[in-house]
Amino acid sequence: MPQSPSAASRDEPVIRDRGDACPGALRLHAADDGFLARVRIPGGMLGGAAARLLADAADRLGDGHLDLTSRGNVQLRGLGESCGGELAALLAGAGLLPAPTHERVRNIVSSPLAGLDRLGLPDVSPWVAELDALLCASDAAAGLSGRFLFALDDGRGDVSSLDADVNLAPCGGGRARLWAGDPRDAVLVSSQDAPRAALTAAEYFLEAVRQAGTRAWRVAELPPEHALSGARLTQRLADAGVRAAVAAPAPGPSARSAGAPEPGIVPGPDGTAALSVLAPLGRLTTAQWRRLAGLTDRVRLTPWRGIVVPGLPGHAAAAALAGLAETGLVTAPDSPWRSVTACTGKPGCAKALADVRADARAVMERARGPLAVHWSGCERRCGHPRGSAWVDLVATPAGYDLHVEGRAPRRGVPEQELAPALADARHADHVRHHRPDSVQK
Repeated sequence: MPQSPSAASRDEPVIRDRGDACPGALRLHAADDGFLARVRIPGGMLGGAAARLLADAADRLGDGHLDLTSRGNVQLRGLGESCGGELAALLAGAGLLPAPTHERVRNIVSSPLAGLDRLGLPDVSPWVAELDALLCASDAAAGLSGRFLFALDDGRGDVSSLDADVNLAPCGGGRARLWAGDPRDAVLVSSQDAPRAALTAAEYFLEAVRQAGTRAWRVAELPPEHALSGARLTQRLADAGVRAAVAAPAPGPSARSAGAPEPGIVPGPDGTAALSVLAPLGRLTTAQWRRLAGLTDRVRLTPWRGIVVPGLPGHAAAAALAGLAETGLVTAPDSPWRSVTACTGKPGCAKALADVRADARAVMERARGPLAVHWSGCERRCGHPRGSAWVDLVATPAGYDLHVEGRAPRRGVPEQELAPALADARHADHVRHHRPDSVQK
């Protein structure tokens, strides 16, 4: 099974022969189905006007679809080679390019249900806007890679499970817990200073990269002798005028630990409700997208390729959810698409050996199960889930190889046996207790 960078040994140096080529809104990526643009949406928070402009761009310049990423961002595919200037103008007009020099580093995820449900957890959404503004104003932050990730968790333990580089979470008493990489090496800061402290942690990482002489893009890639420490972070925060203290060891897993919001209606405070839906394989038509944006003029994109629509009157939620189901979006937890992901595959990716999305659609109704499943068009396994609780299908010239932890891989599964083999793997007893929610890019 593949390892995420955070699981890789720090004894193995990170060696790269090129710079970070992560696509952005201005740096387009050439794919087999045209050019691709990735638009950062900090915290996944998007107003209706900006959302509609993205749909217009997909229709006018792309293939009429919008793809959601595992960081709550949006991708436009099928773009023409000469559309960059027009796309940039559209995005700037929508307020989605506040700092062109920093557009690829605005990778911020936050708890999608923050302030929307009845758990009474702190609303961290104001941190998103403040951290984004600080990032865009920092000359040093422009040096972060397009893969560096900030996670702002409201205390339920959802986005803090995504192995972000810099994490923030409220911890009571007007304080926030901040860690960069290892949660056991956290510091405490005031909630008011939290976004500034997060930026300071990112700048500390960049200094560690320079001192190490590496091309590390993520905190977990730093060599051990240059690993970030809570004590040194505390001193850097003090130098920046932010009071901080090394935190006591964190307690065990929170009872509130959560993954992706379940599809359905989320009752909120004061008679309001939010809707949580998923896009099958993370791909929406512009018609679906506009339907979502038009409900309350606000959407939140989740790191699990879902969409939360906040601010509906409670009495109108059921009818609105039924309308979204009619468009083909996932609105119920028992959908076979609840925990199925896939890379782009053919025809969009030149390295792919199969049309993984079409193959997934062909068998998923007959291959249900509690474990997540990820379809990969090649050995790179782009977009695979985190952890061990997932089934890995990898296209090869001889068919699909099927992997699940604790079992010997099954090589070259024939098409007629794919559905039963996958269903069996998704019911693997020894990993059934894991939740298949977390995914990575």
